[in-house]
Amino acid sequence: MKSFNCISPLSDPKCRSCLCSLFATLTLICGVYFFGNALLGKDYFKVASTLGLEGNNTKENIHLNKCNEKCMPVGTEALPKGIVTKTSNLEMLPLWGPVLEDKKSDQTKNLLAVAVGVKQKSLVNKIVKKFLADDFVVMLFHYDGVLNEWNDLEWIERVIRVSAKNQTKWWFAKRFLHPDIVAKYEYIFIWDEDLGVEDFHPNRYLSIVKEEGLEISQPSLDPNKSEVHHHITARWNRSRVHRRYYKYRGGGRCYQNSTSPPCVGWVEMMAPVFSRAAWRCAWYMIQNELIHAWGLDMQLGYCAQGDRAKKVGVVDEEYIVHLGLPTLGGLSDKNKASSVAYKFGKRSAVRERSYAEMMIFKNRWNKAVKEDECWVDPYKQPAKWKIN
Repeated sequence: MKSFNCISPLSDPKCRSCLCSLFATLTLICGVYFFGNALLGKDYFKVASTLGLEGNNTKENIHLNKCNEKCMPVGTEALPKGIVTKTSNLEMLPLWGPVLEDKKSDQTKNLLAVAVGVKQKSLVNKIVKKFLADDFVVMLFHYDGVLNEWNDLEWIERVIRVSAKNQTKWWFAKRFLHPDIVAKYEYIFIWDEDLGVEDFHPNRYLSIVKEEGLEISQPSLDPNKSEVHHHITARWNRSRVHRRYYKYRGGGRCYQNSTSPPCVGWVEMMAPVFSRAAWRCAWYMIQNELIHAWGLDMQLGYCAQGDRAKKVGVVDEEYIVHLGLPTLGGLSDKNKASSVAYKFGKRSAVRERSYAEMMIFKNRWNKAVKEDECWVDPYKQPAKWKIN
C-alpha cells in the first residue's frame, strides 16, 4: 500500500505569497465596506468627528433640520422669527408720549360688537355704558352711514367705529373680527341693537358662563317684555342655565332624548356670546356673501369645543329684553316709488333675501359634507341636511 505525502501550502514560498496577497485584498474590501456603512448610517457623525472629516455639508444639514422645526405663518419665511407678530387687537394707542412695549396683559378683556343705526341711539347708549363699566372693549358697526350724530355721547372716543351703509353685523364681523385680530379677548359678544339691558350684568353673566362651561351662549329673554321668536330663548324661572327645549305638540317637537338643534345645542343669532376658541371656528363658517347668516345657528354646535348638548346654553339668571324693532330695511322717505322693494316694504325684501341665503348655506353645507372624505360628523347627522 502506497503512502501519501501531504505537503503544506505554507511550505511553498509561492503559495505563501499568494495567500498574503489574498488576505490583504480581503482586508481592504472589508475595511471599505464597513467604513462606507458608517458614512451612510447613523454613526456617520461619530466617525466623521473621529477622523476629522466633519465638513460644511454636515453643519448645513443640522441647521436645516433645526430650522424646519420652526412653525412660521405662511408669508413670513423671509423674516426672522422674533420679528413676526401673529395677532393684534382693537386697542387704540396715543399718537405721542412714551412707547409702551406690546406685552400680553395679565388682565383678560372681553369684546362687545354691536351693529347700530342712529334711530336706536338711546338703546345703544344704555348697552355701551353697561359694557364699558365692566371694562369691555366696544366696537360699533354703523350700518346706516350716520356718524356725526353720535358725537355728543361722552363715551364716543372710547369705542371703535366702522361704517358701511346697509351692511349686516355678520358682514362686519367677517371682515373686522378675524380671530387673529380678536385673539386677545376671552369672550366676544356680537349683538343686535334692539336689546334692553336694564337687568343684565356683563361680568356676572360671564362668571356663570365659565362656571357652567359654556363655549357658545346667550342671555335669556324676558318673556313678558320681549318679542320671542324661539321658545328655547325664553327665560326659565328658578333656573340658572338651560340647554334644551321641550315641545310635545305640533311641528318641530323636542323631547328629552332629542339631540339636534333647535331642541338642544342652539342659540339665536340676535345676541350670541362666543368663547375665543368657539369664535375662531364660527368665523370660518361664516360665508362671505351670505350676510344675513341664516342657517348658521343650526350648525354653531360644531364649534362648541365639545358636546353641544353641554357646551351651548341659555343663561336664565342674566336676561335681556328683545324689543324686535325694525332696523335694516326699514322704510325710508326717499324714492319709495322707485323700487319694487318699496312696494312691498324693504323688510319683506330683506326677509326674502335671508331665506334665499339659508337655502344656499344648507346646500353648501351638504355639498361640503359629501365631498370631504376625511371629515367625521361627531353627531352622526344625515349626509343631507333636510331643506323644508
